[in-house]
Amino acid sequence: MPGGRLTQQERQQIALGLADSLPYAEIARRLDRPTSTITREVMRNGGPTAYRADLAHRATEHRAHRRRKAATREPNTPPQAHGRDAEAVREYEETFTTVFMQSGLPKMTARVLAGLYTTDAGSLTASELAGRLQVSPASVSKAVTFLESQGLIRRERDERRRERYVVDDDVMYQSTIASARATAHLGEIARQGVGVLGPGTPAAARLENIARFVDFVSENIARAADQAREILHTKPERASDGDT
Repeated sequence: MPGGRLTQQERQQIALGLADSLPYAEIARRLDRPTSTITREVMRNGGPTAYRADLAHRATEHRAHRRRKAATREPNTPPQAHGRDAEAVREYEETFTTVFMQSGLPKMTARVLAGLYTTDAGSLTASELAGRLQVSPASVSKAVTFLESQGLIRRERDERRRERYVVDDDVMYQSTIASARATAHLGEIARQGVGVLGPGTPAAARLENIARFVDFVSENIARAADQAREILHTKPERASDGDT
């Protein structure tokens, strides 16, 4: 973290900035810190609506103490791949987990999903996930069952017939489409209420507005997902010898 770790005074300034609804970039500018530092600090300590400077400072000291103890117990920890900073990776995974939690995922489920997204392979077995997260296989099993039901991961078997849990570009596409369909279903149910409550009544008018809004949003989400998949995930064709 450029300039060293955040001080308690800086955390108080962050809290004041959040109270004034300042964007992260403006808070970072006032503290002469990278915007990513402020974003990570806020997201791992309750988010913009629940951030408290004193609690964030104590939590950071607790994490640092815990890591020092872990380093003492495990002096021969293998280096990170590609020369990555192990602590920076760990902090990023915590931030990613917090973001998933704020979107509604339970903590363990969020940890599993963040763990999968931050692996180079994009897939792990249940035992690999349990070892990586230092949790029980049962906890992993419950989390992956939920993630699969939401279309956020998929299962496949490797050459050793082991079941692996996978995140890739297609999983994100399928999850987005599933979300669009769920949103569209809400619109269908709202429109059913128009007939039940009586066209022209205030309640029916409200439900019709909800249905129209949801229809528009779900259709555009699905269209954007299809376009993004086609543009971003299609490999360009190799030019022929005669092309320039």
